[in-house]
Amino acid sequence: MKAKQLIEENNRKRENLTEENEKYYSDMMIYIRLQFTLSEQQSEEVLMEMLDHLLDGQHEGKSAKDIFGDDPKGYADEIIQNLPKEQKREVIPFIMGIVLNLVSWMLMIRGAVIVIISQFKNEDVDSSVYLYPTLLLFAVILGSVAFGVWFFFRTIKQSLFNEKASEKKDMLKVGIFGAVSMGLVIALTKFIPDFGPAFDFSWWASLLTGGVLWVIVFMGKKFEWF
Repeated sequence: MKAKQLIEENNRKRENLTEENEKYYSDMMIYIRLQFTLSEQQSEEVLMEMLDHLLDGQHEGKSAKDIFGDDPKGYADEIIQNLPKEQKREVIPFIMGIVLNLVSWMLMIRGAVIVIISQFKNEDVDSSVYLYPTLLLFAVILGSVAFGVWFFFRTIKQSLFNEKASEKKDMLKVGIFGAVSMGLVIALTKFIPDFGPAFDFSWWASLLTGGVLWVIVFMGKKFEWF
């Protein structure tokens, strides 16, 4: 089976684990999957073998600790050392997919807002776009997404193999970071002065560009470009 099929089969089989065994196995599974330099195909094959072994042991009344030991992280590290290196997911396309998705929605919202505001104003709404502030805003969005991805994965790693970890607290930290990042982008949009060369970017061009980018992101996810 291909890696995608193995993941789907893994999700289905994990439903048969006890709560304790599922937590033990899932921590190892996520830890191994977060090693982005490993072969995805062989990682998933090993994870499936481990899951089948655990299910057989569970049927015989054994726990995950009985089968894999009291040090799941150490066991996972041994597995990682024996797996071949291969880029399983390009980080840059992954981040660009998120950025393009955000930009597509921002452009579509911009176009819609211009249309709505124009209905309540007698004069035309200024649809000029200033190059330098726009580039600065894009750089901030790109940096926020890159740091956000790192922060999200770091938070997940810290919660693994930690009985005191709280999923609600972790999600709260990620949510706060997301809110702060969004607030920063909105603040920059509002307070950065207009300067440098400018060009007209009408509401329909904004909607059209945003829609095209959204379709590209949608197709990218479907065909695993991102």
